[in-house]
Amino acid sequence: MTAQPMIYGPSLQGVGAFDGGKITEQKPIGFGGEGAVVKRVGPLFYWAWAQSKEEGYIPLHPHQAFEIMTYVIKGHAQHGDTLGTKSVVGAGGAQVMQTGSGVSHEERFIGPDMEGFQIWFEPYIQEALQRQPTYSQYEHDEFPILKGDGFVSKTVLGPVSPISLVADAQMWDVQIEPGKSFQHAAKSGYTLTALAIRGSGNIRPASDNAGTAHSLQHKDFMTWRADSELEAVFTAADDEALRLIIIEVPTQVSYPLFPKR
Repeated sequence: MTAQPMIYGPSLQGVGAFDGGKITEQKPIGFGGEGAVVKRVGPLFYWAWAQSKEEGYIPLHPHQAFEIMTYVIKGHAQHGDTLGTKSVVGAGGAQVMQTGSGVSHEERFIGPDMEGFQIWFEPYIQEALQRQPTYSQYEHDEFPILKGDGFVSKTVLGPVSPISLVADAQMWDVQIEPGKSFQHAAKSGYTLTALAIRGSGNIRPASDNAGTAHSLQHKDFMTWRADSELEAVFTAADDEALRLIIIEVPTQVSYPLFPKR
């Protein structure tokens, strides 16, 4: 029997800030001491929801092994690194570093009202450290978009996405019209995660039409472990649209994961 979804409100998520508070972050998955109840989900190692009213800067700092994606909702993200990269991506675009044997980068979040995510995925670290670091950038119109009855689903990570990661991960940016639903199938052995970045609604298994739906409010973070095949139905509230960032990863992987507290 598949487990029930777990819902974590903002008070159970981590927080962070950079550049004297010019960048603030809500962290569904954070580092130790940042207040996040969820420390990782399989290879999904870190997830920060960043916002900057005007502009904020994070100076040059190093990374190794992890695959790090910045996904922009509003405004622009500027990136520079020791590979010689200088780039800017706008709303709907993504910047991806496969940090491999090591690279340093700097970030600038440019508003007004910049909003985006930085999400880290963990491949097998001992193998990743042997690879050369890379940087890639993708614009909104490079991603496939599926339009259905009352929803629009954009594939950010997955077999049809232009992004190719070593870590096993899929990601969608989904917008659901008021009162409408979106159905997502998660494979057995995987965990479905979702963050409500706009609006509210509920989630329930497709197999249980008369069952209790679990409320999903603005800023809530959800994890749902699929111990067997799972068909999840997300439904927007009658009076407002619901926008979700959905990530699906294996609940367990075959390689050792970095210890995290």
